[in-house]
Amino acid sequence: MTRDAGRREGPGEQTVLLVAGLADVAVSTLGSALGLVRGLARRSDTAELVADAEQDLMARGRLVRDRYAAVPPAHLEVLARHVLATRVRDGD
Repeated sequence: MTRDAGRREGPGEQTVLLVAGLADVAVSTLGSALGLVRGLARRSDTAELVADAEQDLMARGRLVRDRYAAVPPAHLEVLARHVLATRVRDGD
């Protein structure tokens, strides 16, 4: 579960997540997306499929955001942890 699973995103955040999800789908499955669109045109439960697709895109958008927007650890914090680990290992 992601760190923001309990909170509801605003309209701007939802837009960013949907766009990121759409970009991820386009890059990874362009060919199958065209087949899916053709299949959707012939189905009677299109509204349900669209709702499911929106949820899937939101989830993909969260994954993309978390993958590329993660803040790296502070440099001094990494060095301090390394020094502590070294001291503990050496018995100082």
